[in-house]
Amino acid sequence: MSDFLQILGHTRRLDSATKSLSTKDLRDVISKLEAVIEKRELQAQEEAAKLEEKKAQIERIRQQMIEAGLDISDFDAQYVQKKSKNTRRRGAKRPIKYAMTVDGQEHKWTGIGRMPVVFRDAIERGAELESFAV
Repeated sequence: MSDFLQILGHTRRLDSATKSLSTKDLRDVISKLEAVIEKRELQAQEEAAKLEEKKAQIERIRQQMIEAGLDISDFDAQYVQKKSKNTRRRGAKRPIKYAMTVDGQEHKWTGIGRMPVVFRDAIERGAELESFAV
């Protein structure tokens, strides 16, 4: 893209690049460039109209807020109050079903998830899981 702009921006390079084109081809290129320009201008006008509509809508809402006696800080206060409550639901911890002491360190397990290595090793040596029940 930068090469294209460099060629268009310099008369000598443009003349050199278009040397093989006829005047009819050049006029065709001009008409296509004008079509692109018109399309871009139309898009810019549409974006400006959307922006103006958005500004008008904001102004209408602002007027409604003034009539209702509200301020933007009222919304922030509502949000802070809602957010300050404990929004994450926390359940009770799962009860410990199995416990054992190895080398003076107590190991606990709820019976859910992967079995801890100390329990697995003890069972492999012949112990019953129920012997560790709490």
